[in-house]
Amino acid sequence: MSTNKKITRVGGDSAPTPEPLGGRTFVASEESKAKAKQLRLFAILAWVVAIGIELYLIFGVLFKPPVNMPILIIGIVVNLILAILGSWLWKKSNRLDPASEKDKARFFLQNQLGAIMGVLAFLPLVILIFTNKDLSGKQKGIVGSIAVIAMLVAGITGVDFNPPSVEEYTEQISTVEKLNDGKNQVFWTKSGTKYHLYSDCYHINTDKTDEIFQGKVEQAREMKKISELCKTCEERRLKDKGMTEEDLLQSTPGENSIETGETTEEASPE
Repeated sequence: MSTNKKITRVGGDSAPTPEPLGGRTFVASEESKAKAKQLRLFAILAWVVAIGIELYLIFGVLFKPPVNMPILIIGIVVNLILAILGSWLWKKSNRLDPASEKDKARFFLQNQLGAIMGVLAFLPLVILIFTNKDLSGKQKGIVGSIAVIAMLVAGITGVDFNPPSVEEYTEQISTVEKLNDGKNQVFWTKSGTKYHLYSDCYHINTDKTDEIFQGKVEQAREMKKISELCKTCEERRLKDKGMTEEDLLQSTPGENSIETGETTEEASPE
């Protein structure tokens, strides 16, 4: 079966098909590593500028009475934007080149650095606002509340509640390859929460769907933070291949593979 929806291949039609993982551990491609490095540099730049603005607000505004309230508030808002931008770029880079759970300290630091930097961009400022003798109680209440809210927003948006890891990518890709005759190839949509093995799966072939993306598991994770395989697609593929879930746990990519005779647009795996 096939779908009449538009299928867009992420990475372009000429993107090479990677070798199956087999028993190996996932390693990000050189292209992904380079892109992740670039994103991290931009994230660090955003955080550095945010810290610079914070220092200016402390030494250039708070410590120079009378305190310029409009400048202080504008600075806090700009700081918040930079902190959120830095966290977004950093989390995006981690989906391209994830850390390993084996190194717990590095795994935590790499995935939650956005939250740490978000708090650092405001905490000293918040403390000095409430201890500043040149601000009235009303002024402290107004600007202090704004700063505290900004710090909380920056910290929470910086937290990665579903951090990627080398081990998770390895497991997800391995499962897809076992079901997909050794191919790391899935489908997903802009509004979807799962990736699929079939482009004609009824979960993504709805009236609301006008475009289906095709790519690798890690690309689905990068683009949409999707980390779960559609259960309907999994059960359908197991049935097509005459396998059980126990076979899936024991097999390796390429084993128990049979031709289904099904084809889809854009070289789909069905």
